[in-house]
Amino acid sequence: MDELTGPLPGEGLVGAEAAGDTGELSPDELAEAKRYGRRGLACDLADRALDVAYLAVMALWAAPHIDAWLQTRPALAEWWTLRLAVMLLVVVGLHVAVSFPLSFYAGHVLEHRFGLSRQTFRAWFWRYAKRNLLAVAFGLVMFIGLFWLIRLVGPWWWLAAAGAFFLVSVVLGQLAPVLIMPLFHKIERLDRPDLAKRLGELADGTGLSIEGVYRMDLSEETAKANAMLAGLGRTRRVLLGDTLLAQFSLDELAVIFAHEIGHHVFGHLTKLILAGIVYSAAGFWICDRLLIAWVGAAGGPIDYARLPVFCLPLVMLVLTVFTNLVEPAQNAISRRFERQCDQYALERTGLGDAYVSAFRKLARLNKDDPDPHWLEVLLFHSHPPIAQRLALARGVKDTA
Repeated sequence: MDELTGPLPGEGLVGAEAAGDTGELSPDELAEAKRYGRRGLACDLADRALDVAYLAVMALWAAPHIDAWLQTRPALAEWWTLRLAVMLLVVVGLHVAVSFPLSFYAGHVLEHRFGLSRQTFRAWFWRYAKRNLLAVAFGLVMFIGLFWLIRLVGPWWWLAAAGAFFLVSVVLGQLAPVLIMPLFHKIERLDRPDLAKRLGELADGTGLSIEGVYRMDLSEETAKANAMLAGLGRTRRVLLGDTLLAQFSLDELAVIFAHEIGHHVFGHLTKLILAGIVYSAAGFWICDRLLIAWVGAAGGPIDYARLPVFCLPLVMLVLTVFTNLVEPAQNAISRRFERQCDQYALERTGLGDAYVSAFRKLARLNKDDPDPHWLEVLLFHSHPPIAQRLALARGVKDTA
């Protein structure tokens, strides 16, 4: 339930009187939400098109020339791992430079234009730099590891890579709330006995174990509200945005949390992990077929033990295109899971009015179009539109 994932603003709002305005969006607010949604969609489409076009140029033309130039340096010619790392840095560095204007507009200008961002340019740029540095660090580990697998395992590397992808996903799921998220947000344990008690009651009997409830500072950067159930095993915890805590009642927070419990009750995480293994195996297998064709066209049968470094951008291109192609199917599964959890939250808590008011607030705070075009939902939305979720709540109330 990503719309509700994040820190919760404001810490002493308990009763319904603390909820504030829960009415539907006014015509002006709805029009603004639709404008914001259209521009955000345009930025997303442009970003994806830029990614594919850039990687295609790199993979199909530039990479062999870059690799040939790198091999003129003695150390890089001798150590292929170092040359692979430099290739990745060149590819990613040039991509950051090419995409920076779009990133700046989508992440800073657009958010300020619609009154959602509170960041200065300096603060935004520092976050942007940290995000890219973290991506480079993970990229170096992931792609160097992937190329080692290809060299060591040979024709069955794609199957080993799918298994490695699963293990990495589990490890990152455990580390994200304790090591990665604190790099971007101040997170501290929330001193709200009333909220902790309420959430504990909702989790009772479900087998869900929570390490703690935490407050995440979002208000310094954004007016948006968010919340999440993050982590795996001993690191699983509830993260509530301070912007959410400030404007949502205890009942609203309870029904939001009940939705997250639904993911645990229905075993959605396990199902998504299994689906992820299938998706990743398919993507890596397609990548293997294209590598064979690409290397073969360049001069003979593929030698996995000597896979050329210039294949790196091709691997990145194939995985990027594959991810974009399977995303609609992944989103359809995710929307089904979200509807299950909405139904569960409504039935477990009986708080239909709080559910409706929470989503109306989210639409207003986040400038979320309640009823976007169906094609946009089909292609890009991992959650049902808010209008559909409100209709579900009304249906549950009518049958109660």
